[in-house]
Amino acid sequence: MNQDEFFMLQALKQAEIAFASNEVPVGSVIVFENRIIAKAHNQVEMLKDATAHSEMICITQAASYLNDFRLENCTLYTTLEPCIMCAGAIINSRISKLVYSAKDLRVGANGSFIDIFEKKHPIHNLEIESGILEEISSDLMTKFFQKVRKTKVINK
Repeated sequence: MNQDEFFMLQALKQAEIAFASNEVPVGSVIVFENRIIAKAHNQVEMLKDATAHSEMICITQAASYLNDFRLENCTLYTTLEPCIMCAGAIINSRISKLVYSAKDLRVGANGSFIDIFEKKHPIHNLEIESGILEEISSDLMTKFFQKVRKTKVINK
């Protein structure tokens, strides 16, 4: 197992917490100097807040940990391609590397829906790697939405 797979498994553990909490199963961790300094899962339903994505929560935690909004030399591992909002936060926080599992055809901001990262940023370079443990993340997402559909049918 390589380093990216190891840290993505930690993000997947967060996604499983979201799944168990009836949240869209997305999890994230931020790594600095080979240590996890932030971890989160989606909390949109619980907080009734459309901005409570795992990436946003992680970025806030990491900034607090480092006492700096600049998350240079940090890697964000997330189980789903970031949305437009999260892509903006990744750029603004100056994260050095983004690693994600599965594509998000609905709102993915790395080319699945739109590509926020295609234009070179004037002061910030972002390395991006995708597809790490993609099958595991995609399967969890599929199971979640099957569960949601089944619950809606039962409740009708």
